[in-house]
Amino acid sequence: MRRVLVVDDEPHIRTVLRGYLQADGFEVAEAADGAAALAGMREHPPDLVLLDVMMPGIDGLEVLRQLRTFSDVYVILVTARAEEVDKLVGLGVGADDYITKPFSPREVMARVKAVLRRDRGLHTVEQATLRFDGVTIDTAGREVVVNGAPVMLSSLEFDLLAALAAAPGRVFSRAQLLERVWGYDFYGDERVVDVHIRSLRARLGDPAGDAHLIATVRGAGYKFVGSPE
Repeated sequence: MRRVLVVDDEPHIRTVLRGYLQADGFEVAEAADGAAALAGMREHPPDLVLLDVMMPGIDGLEVLRQLRTFSDVYVILVTARAEEVDKLVGLGVGADDYITKPFSPREVMARVKAVLRRDRGLHTVEQATLRFDGVTIDTAGREVVVNGAPVMLSSLEFDLLAALAAAPGRVFSRAQLLERVWGYDFYGDERVVDVHIRSLRARLGDPAGDAHLIATVRGAGYKFVGSPE
């Protein structure tokens, strides 16, 4: 049975989501604030977190930042603010998807099922060691070394890098990357790819203005441009 943690300071929202999730066979835990959510995730790790952004005390984005220091669990942000900047900031700290209030519980269930159908680490290239311009990508050990120093990537960031590096010079559209990395049933916004590319570049020391590993192909997508050793 998959376990979902619902984090929201509004009791009626937790009650509604619990009802729908349990009716679909999920085990459900609840937290009314960020501190309780972090404690619960350490004690009983869930398979997915539905995380409200606007909460008193520790807000959802800070919860997500702290969560990503010890867990790669799937996270769907729930926000009452529709501005795109809020969505992208949330995705930039490691969310897998977002939902804007007011929402349909059926939409939430569709998003939850779509995210959970994806298996982290199963959409990467065949196991191999790839070497480019001082960058080593060990797909078997899921490790990345840049100029002799290990680089810590999230599971999703690693899969994204491995997918691009497996075919240097090939341009991948957002849809193709979603299919390869997120899985066929990804339900959310294609621009989630842009946010994770931005985060991946930052971790690799590869800013967009001087891309020596991942290049943007305007109107088409992204390609890996590192030279094989």
